[in-house]
Amino acid sequence: MSVLRTADERFAALPDFPYAPHYAQVDGLRMHYVDEGPRDAEVTVLCLHGEPSWAYLYRKMIPVFTRCGLRVVAPDWFGFGRSDKPEDDA
Repeated sequence: MSVLRTADERFAALPDFPYAPHYAQVDGLRMHYVDEGPRDAEVTVLCLHGEPSWAYLYRKMIPVFTRCGLRVVAPDWFGFGRSDKPEDDA
């Protein structure tokens, strides 16, 4: 499968988005996600974006949740943000 990948430097100076990138491999594609807050938190907040957005959408909410002691996971769907973008939509 032919894949497009946005260069990391394109994300270097985003305002209000200091989060370290995390990646998971799914069926040969790299999926990006934000993972902030304590790993042993009683509650994990899962932030899912719609089209045409990505995890940057939650940049103002993530610090609010983490200040409350919550863990926040915000993935970028394939084709968006830092995740791989298959060249063929099919």
